[in-house]
Amino acid sequence: MRKRGLNKNIKFFNFFDKNELGSIPRIFISSLILIFFFYSMPIFISFVNKDNLEFQNNSKAVLAYTLNSKNNGAEEKTELLDEKDLLVDIFSLNELEVDTVRLNASTIKQLFEDTKYTLEDVREKKLVKPVALTLLPNEIKMIESTRKRKEFFIQIVLPLILKENNNIRIDRKRLFSIINKSNNSDLEKKWLAKKYKQYGIPSKDLSTLKIRMDEVPVSLALAQAAKETGWGTSRFALEGNALFGQWTWSGEGLRPKESDKNEGHKVMKFNVLQASVRAYQRNLNTHSSYKDFRKARAELRDNGKPLDSLILAEYLDKYAETGDKYVEVLKKIIAQNSLKDFDDAKLLPSSIELESLI
Repeated sequence: MRKRGLNKNIKFFNFFDKNELGSIPRIFISSLILIFFFYSMPIFISFVNKDNLEFQNNSKAVLAYTLNSKNNGAEEKTELLDEKDLLVDIFSLNELEVDTVRLNASTIKQLFEDTKYTLEDVREKKLVKPVALTLLPNEIKMIESTRKRKEFFIQIVLPLILKENNNIRIDRKRLFSIINKSNNSDLEKKWLAKKYKQYGIPSKDLSTLKIRMDEVPVSLALAQAAKETGWGTSRFALEGNALFGQWTWSGEGLRPKESDKNEGHKVMKFNVLQASVRAYQRNLNTHSSYKDFRKARAELRDNGKPLDSLILAEYLDKYAETGDKYVEVLKKIIAQNSLKDFDDAKLLPSSIELESLI
């Protein structure tokens, strides 16, 4: 057996002997072998080291968005997307509100009383006063009653979520108007180009835009804000207006206390609460981790069903490292606090009288 193998090796090397083969063919074959060797080595090394790679959950990341190559219906193409395109309206919102004033809790409570804004009234009439606060009050941590603290937090965040859903609803209405036309104006084409960038669609596919440009149920957004901030008491919420704990590796943010100063992520910082809500919705509507969430939402739309937060929460297991446990926590928050009461609430138009009170 050994002799047979040895004879084969001798024949193989004889193949390169001057008498057996011309110099040009020998050089050509040798080159092919060298090319194959250097091409295959990185693949081999990657395979060997595969078990040593550490999994990192980047689904909260606002930066470095990517689209999944394994397309599922309209979701398509793997391409690194420009953060500036995705978040340009969020950055501009941040820049507009640099001189914000932090109202204390007693002033905000008085504002709610003056405008007759109560959650009991919202649950009954489904109308929300447009009290758009820019910052959480520091005193929210000092409210001893858990029930009162939760209600206070919901009162602050609810109008912000409704406002962003309204913005999406208006855009979605315009999108359907464009889709139903045979010819579009230059203004409409320019608007579409802007939205393709904002929603991370380099393919400029209308069906993908229709799936991505959609609302997040109010109860689901409230539950996530409550979970991520401890009902508004976290350092990230009070110092950085971060209601949804989104991560950044290069942008402005607050570093977790336990992390190394030179390594790891930061929690993205916003100048105003509204920017945080908008960034959260953009994250769910563009990040590849939430493709199944968007697909489930589209199916509910196609079947003429309301956007059920308890159904859609099932597809947010990648939002946190706790996975399925995170989903269960969200469902409990929604159920225990009757947050679905706010899903069909409407935001009243803003008024000069309200602005003067703020």
